[in-house]
Amino acid sequence: MLRPRVIPCLLIQDKGLVKTVKFKDAKYVGDPINAVKIFNEKEADELVVLDIDATRNGVEPDFDSIRRLAAECRMPLCYGGGVTTAKQAKHIISLGVEKVAISAAAIDNPDLIKDIADEIGSQSVVVVLDIKRKMFGLGYDVYTHNGTINTKKNPFEIAKVFESLGAGEIVLNSIDNDGCMKGFDLDSADKLRRAVKIPITILGGAGELSHFKAAVDSCGIIGVSAGSFFVFKGPYKAVLISYPEGEIKKKLFLS
Repeated sequence: MLRPRVIPCLLIQDKGLVKTVKFKDAKYVGDPINAVKIFNEKEADELVVLDIDATRNGVEPDFDSIRRLAAECRMPLCYGGGVTTAKQAKHIISLGVEKVAISAAAIDNPDLIKDIADEIGSQSVVVVLDIKRKMFGLGYDVYTHNGTINTKKNPFEIAKVFESLGAGEIVLNSIDNDGCMKGFDLDSADKLRRAVKIPITILGGAGELSHFKAAVDSCGIIGVSAGSFFVFKGPYKAVLISYPEGEIKKKLFLS
C-alpha cells in the first residue's frame, strides 16, 4: 500500500550541513555524515541531499563526498547540486545513490532530462523547482542558482514539460517558506498535483507534524520533506536531529 514519504532534506555548503531561511543566511548545523547516521538509526523513509553552492559556483558534483554519504546511508538517497550532464548522473548512481536531482540545468536544457532518463531510468530522475510567489501573490516563478535568478517560468507548466521528457518526480521547494517552520505552501502543492501525474514531493516550511498531515490531507499521497523540522528543537532552535517514530508517523496519516 502506498503511503506518504517523510523525507529529511540536508543542505550542504563547503562540505558542512547548513540551514537557511528563505534561501539566505546559511547557518552551519553540523556534519552531514553524522546526520546520515542518526537518520539511519531512526529509519527515515528517504534522504535528500542538496549541495546549494555547486550550481551557483559552476562546479561539478563532489563525487568523493557523495560516495562517502552513499556508503553510510541505509535508506534511499537522492543527491542534487552541480549536475549538468547525463554522464555525471550515471556516475552518481554508480556510487550508490538511488536518485539524481537537477534544477537549473533542466531549465536551461530540458532535453537533458531525456538524456539522463535514457541513462539511468525515469524512476531515478528528479527535478527540483525552487519557486517564489510573484508580487501581490499573483502566481509563481521558478528561480535557479540558489534563488538568485528568476527564470520567469511558470512552475506548473514547465513541470508538465519535464514529465513528458522523462522526469520521474518533481520536488517543489518554496523559497518564501524555507526555514520559516510555519507550514507548507499548500496552494502551490495542489496546483502541481493537478498538473502532473508523476510523484511529487513538497519542501519548505514544515515546523510540526500537523504540517505534514495538512499537506497529505490536501494533496493525497505525496512526499513531504523538510530541513529545519528535523534539525532544530524548541523556541531557540537548538540543533538536535530528530525524526518521528514509525508508529507516530503511521497514526499521523491514518487519523
